[in-house]
Amino acid sequence: MLTIKILTVYKTVRTISCIMLYSLLFAVFSGGIIFAQKPETGKEEDIAGYLPTLTVDQAINEALRNNLGLQAEQMNIQIADSSVTTARLRPNPTLSLGDSYLAYFGGYSLDRGANPSEVAARIDVPVERGGKRKLRIETAEYNKKIVNAQLLDSIRRLKLEVATSCIDVLRARSNLALALDNLRTFEELVRINDARVKAGAINPQDLTRSQVAMHQFQSNVKRAELDLSNAKIKLQSLLGRKKISDVFDIQGELKVAVKNPNLEFTSLQETAFSSRPDLNALELTEEQSQSALKLQQANAKVDYSVGVQYQRTFATDDFNSMGLSLSVPLPVFSRNQGEIARVHAERERLLRQKEAVKAQVLNEVKTAYNEFSTGLELVSSIERNLLKPAEQARDTAAYIYRTGASSLIEFLDAQRAFNETMQSYYEALATYQNAINNLNASVGKEVIK
Repeated sequence: MLTIKILTVYKTVRTISCIMLYSLLFAVFSGGIIFAQKPETGKEEDIAGYLPTLTVDQAINEALRNNLGLQAEQMNIQIADSSVTTARLRPNPTLSLGDSYLAYFGGYSLDRGANPSEVAARIDVPVERGGKRKLRIETAEYNKKIVNAQLLDSIRRLKLEVATSCIDVLRARSNLALALDNLRTFEELVRINDARVKAGAINPQDLTRSQVAMHQFQSNVKRAELDLSNAKIKLQSLLGRKKISDVFDIQGELKVAVKNPNLEFTSLQETAFSSRPDLNALELTEEQSQSALKLQQANAKVDYSVGVQYQRTFATDDFNSMGLSLSVPLPVFSRNQGEIARVHAERERLLRQKEAVKAQVLNEVKTAYNEFSTGLELVSSIERNLLKPAEQARDTAAYIYRTGASSLIEFLDAQRAFNETMQSYYEALATYQNAINNLNASVGKEVIK
């Protein structure tokens, strides 16, 4: 009897041990799989290096690092460096080797009157005149400076585009929040009206109208969500992100502290003329055209070619000889007239283009200055005169309607006026912030922080 009990206890302990062992092995392997998978996810995030939420400054910095168009334009600097290297190179000398009077049909003899065999080696060295190499280098250096200025202008335009896209995201998010708030209000209103209809307190037609309004606001929410999604996709494309994220967002609010700096249009205009990289690029191009004209005039001068020759003659008495040569092209027909005329025409075109760009810069500064002044007044006016009255009118109309002292039409009118006021306010805030960015970009310098 005791032996049976011992065997029973042993089997029970062994069974429990096996269960514990299998459970431990399962936990280890399953945990190992889980832990092995987590670092891969983290590794993918590290490789991507994308933050889900950015400030406007962080978005601009990421675009400057990763924007594909800007990266392609940065390659122009290497191309310009290669052009400078090419301009520094001197013309290569020419080596000529010759073997004349080969005796294929018999050797040399006085009786046959055949010339003795000769071998010759000759080197011709081009001699450039008119300072062509110096002018080539000067023209290539100007081209490098122009490329750098054009890159700075691309950076200026990219910063403006990214900042504008960030504001579009903030505006779309504010519109979505407004649409969701309206939807919640009317969902609650539909529930209240449904209960009031069942209690016989209001006409069923009011319930139908409130339901129609609720469905309209549901459509507004869908459109606002689509606008926000499109704004985020556009911004992530500007940032150079290869994978579009649905959780991406921009920190901050559309509402900012209104600034009223003391700006003078004349001072802004002078700053733009001295700071804009596109104007700087045109000025450098104009200077390069002068160097290019000198280069083409130098190309009209012919280059010499000086040669040295060694010759060995295999006669009865072998002998060696040396020779010198000078080659000079005769400028009878081509004196580089076409290229000189082309450079003259390009210089005239650049002068007119420079004046056109200056006028365009002046218009951009004036437009941005007016937009900033108007946006500042509009935001201040809405905040001072419309926001609180529109909100109070909406809340009062909602309260009166819930008490049964007014009709649904009156409440809908108050809600519509509030929505139009808020949308105008968000549009004014976005216009004001865009005006600040446009003014900084048009001036070529951050005049408003």
